[in-house]
Amino acid sequence: MINVVLCGGNGTRLWPVSRTLYPKQFNKFMSNRSLFQMTVERNHSICDHTLIVSNEEQYFLALDHLDELQMKEAKFLLEPIGRNTAPAIALASLSVDEEELLLITPSDHIVKNNEQYHSCLQKAKLLAEEGSLVTFGVTPGYPETGYGYIEANGSTVLSFKEKPDQKLAEKYIQQGNFYWNSGIFMFKAGAFLKELQRHAPEIYAASLTAFEKAYKYNEIYRIHASDMQSIPADSIDYAVMEKSSIVKVVASDFAWSDLGSFEALYEELPRNKEGNTITDQHIGIDSSRNLIVTNQRMVATVDVDDLVIVDTADALLISKQGSSQKVKQIVEELKSRRSNLSDNHVTAYRPWGNHTVLDKSQNYKIKKVIVKPGQKLSIQKHFHRNEHWIVVSGTALITVNGEQSLLRTNESTFIRMGDEHFVENPGKIDLHLIEVQAGEYVEEDDVVRLKK
Repeated sequence: MINVVLCGGNGTRLWPVSRTLYPKQFNKFMSNRSLFQMTVERNHSICDHTLIVSNEEQYFLALDHLDELQMKEAKFLLEPIGRNTAPAIALASLSVDEEELLLITPSDHIVKNNEQYHSCLQKAKLLAEEGSLVTFGVTPGYPETGYGYIEANGSTVLSFKEKPDQKLAEKYIQQGNFYWNSGIFMFKAGAFLKELQRHAPEIYAASLTAFEKAYKYNEIYRIHASDMQSIPADSIDYAVMEKSSIVKVVASDFAWSDLGSFEALYEELPRNKEGNTITDQHIGIDSSRNLIVTNQRMVATVDVDDLVIVDTADALLISKQGSSQKVKQIVEELKSRRSNLSDNHVTAYRPWGNHTVLDKSQNYKIKKVIVKPGQKLSIQKHFHRNEHWIVVSGTALITVNGEQSLLRTNESTFIRMGDEHFVENPGKIDLHLIEVQAGEYVEEDDVVRLKK
C-alpha cells in the first residue's frame, strides 16, 4: 500500500500563523512535530511507500520536514499550480501500477487513537481489494457545521451532504447514520482511474496528457505549468465519489479533526483551569476561555473572555470565538491590496535555506540569511541598492563579477548596485549572515536573476 499525502493548501483558514507559502501542515502547533510530519509518521508503519503530492513552492519545506524525521525514501509529484484533489489524486494514480492500493490522506489533519485508526484501515483494505472506492466516515461527536457529512446504511453510501446549518447538523446527529466526511480514502489506483474516466472524462484525459508529458528524474515527477492549467479543477467528492456506484464507507470512531478553524485548534491544545490555552508568553488577569497563539511577544489580557488572539512577527489577529471562519475574508482583503502578508511570514523559506526580515524602512532593509551546507543562492544583481554582507557563523564563498573570496565569522563584504554576485555555503554547518540593503528601492522585485 502507498500513502499518497496531499500536501497543498492556501493558508487561509488559520492566517496569520498559516500563509500561502507556509500552510498549516508545516506548523508545529502541539508538539515538536508538524502536522505533515505526524501524517507521514502515522502511516509509515502501515504503508510500504510514501508519495507526496505537493506544490512546487512547498517541495523544499516538505524535504526539510522529512529530513527531521530522517526519512529519505519518499517520492514526490510536484504541481506548479493547484487544481484541487481530483487531479492531484489522478496524477498520483497514474504514477503507479493500477493494482496498487492507495491510502489518500491530507497532510494537515489530526488523528488520535492510532490503534483504532489502524483497525479502520484494515477494514477499508478488504473493501478496496475487492474493487471499491472506500471513504472514511468519522462518527460525529457533536453537530459540527464546518464539515461535510456522509449518509450511510452499513458500509453503503446513500449520499454526500454539504456543510449543514446548525439545525440540519443536529438532525443528522439524531438520525445516527450520518458521519463526518474525513477526506481520507483508500482504493486501487486503477479502480479510481476507471471511475474518473467514467464520471469526469475531461479531468481524466487532461491528467493523462499532463502525466505523460511530465518531467521525471530520480523519484520526482514535475508537471508542466501549461499542462496543469489545462486540467479542470474539481474535488474528488464532486468529480467521482458523489457519482460512483462502487463507493463504500468505513464507520470510524478514531478522534479526528481537520483543524479547519481556530476554534478547532482551541479544542486540541492543552488549557489551564481558566480555559486559556497554555503558553509561557501569556499573562491573563480575570480572563478565560481564550486561545492565545504567540511565538515571541508577551500577550497580556485583562477581563476578556472567549477570544482568539494570534500574534506573529508581522500580523495580529483578534477574533471572537465562533467567528474565526471569517478569517478567509481577511486574506481576500489582503490579496486585493496586493499585500504579501497573505503569502509570507517575515521568515521566508527557500530551497537553499531561509531569510528573515529584521528591520525595514523606505531606504534600507536588514535581513538574517541562513544558507544550508552545500547550497547557494542564484546569480543576481540589483539596480537600486547596495548590499553589505556580514558573516555571523559558518563560511561564505562570495562571487562578485566572477571574482571569488572566502569570508569567515565576523568578516564582511560590500556589493555595489549593478554587480553580479552570489553566495554559497561550502562548509558542513549552516551559514548565518546579516544582509544590509541600502538604496532608493529595497523591495524584492529589484532582483535580476541571471542564468550562467
